[in-house]
This record gives sequence, C-alpha cells and structure tokens, in this order.
Amino acid sequence: MNFITNLEHDFHQNTNSTLALPMEKYMKNNFSFLGIKTDKRRAIFKFNCEKYKVEIKQNYRTIAWELYQKNEREFHYCGIEILMKEINKNYVLEDIQLIEKLLITHSWWDSVDTIAKYLVGGYLQQFPHETFKVIESFSNADNRWLNRTAIIFQLSYKEKTNFELLKFECEKHKESKEFFIQKAIGWALREYSKFNQSDVLEYVKLTQLKPLSQREAIRNIK
Repeated sequence: MNFITNLEHDFHQNTNSTLALPMEKYMKNNFSFLGIKTDKRRAIFKFNCEKYKVEIKQNYRTIAWELYQKNEREFHYCGIEILMKEINKNYVLEDIQLIEKLLITHSWWDSVDTIAKYLVGGYLQQFPHETFKVIESFSNADNRWLNRTAIIFQLSYKEKTNFELLKFECEKHKESKEFFIQKAIGWALREYSKFNQSDVLEYVKLTQLKPLSQREAIRNIK
C-alpha cells in the first residue's frame, strides 16, 4: 500500500541509531527502534495520513495490522493510532479478534495499556452485551497481557465503571505474583477512586491485596 511504503521510507530517512539505543534500553530491549522522537514520529505520521487519508479510510484495519507486524516499535505505535482514530464508534463485532491479536503481538505495557483503555474499552462501550464473554475470555487466558486488559479496560469509563466487575477481576487475580497484574489492580482501583473514593477505600481495607496493589490503589486517597 502507498501509505505504508511512504511512511516506511520517511521513517527510515529519519533513523537515528544514537537515539534508538536508549529507547530500546527503556523498553528492556524487547523491541527494535528507529530512534525517532515522539514529536517527529507524529509529524511524519500525520503528514502521510493526510496524504493518503482515502486509502487509510478504506483499509485501516489491514493497514494497522501490517504496521503492527513490522519489527520497529515506531510502526506499532502508528498502527494503534490509526485504529484509535478510524475505528472509534465504528466497530463491528469481529473487531475483537483483531484487537486481541494486537494485544498478544509485540506485547509490552506501552502498547497493551493503550489498546486496553481505548480499543477494548471503546469496543465494549459500543457492544456492552459482549463484555462478560470478552472479559471472561481475557481473564481466563494464560497470557498476562490479556489478564491485565481484563482488569484495566474500564480506565476511561470514569463514574460509569462497573465496580462489581472490577472487584471481581481484582479478586480473581489478587494472588498473582506478576508485577504487571499487581500494578494493574492498583491502577484500576486508583482511577475509580477519583469518582468513588469511599467504596474503593472500603474494598481495599476488606481485601487482602498484594502490597503493591494496595499502595497503588489508595495512593491518591487522603
């Protein structure tokens, strides 16, 4: 596709190996980077999106997945951003299959948290009747990133958060020794405490959460 070909060309024209090394180190060397700073990456991305907006509009799911299969992390970010822009309130039921593939491909907190909050969260706001099926599947999976998603997908729901579902997921995973799960529990509870401080505090007091989860949950509660 012309968009991907030209984006790839422009990104490689701006490769900076000196900047790439600390970027890779920050991500625990899980990914290769081209070394393009965020502002420059977004400027190049925006220019190409404007240039090929018709092509993107017609093929955004395919484009996002193709970008996500490339080696360098900058392309993964672009794939996520394309979906966030184009698919908003325009999901079809089958999109959860693509979203799950993104969650389990090149997985790390930076991509998973964005996908969970905006894509899974948005999908289930459009199809609330799918919530139990999707979250049960993610929660029961033998994959920490799907488990984390089941805990944090309501981060943008604010006062509309289903607290009973959140508590259920916290209870289910509270014994996990996995850092990213313990952190997710605390984060999700802390976000909801902005809208229901008393119930979150009561839940934390009555529940034997891991110390990390507990500290994160009540960090902003006075």
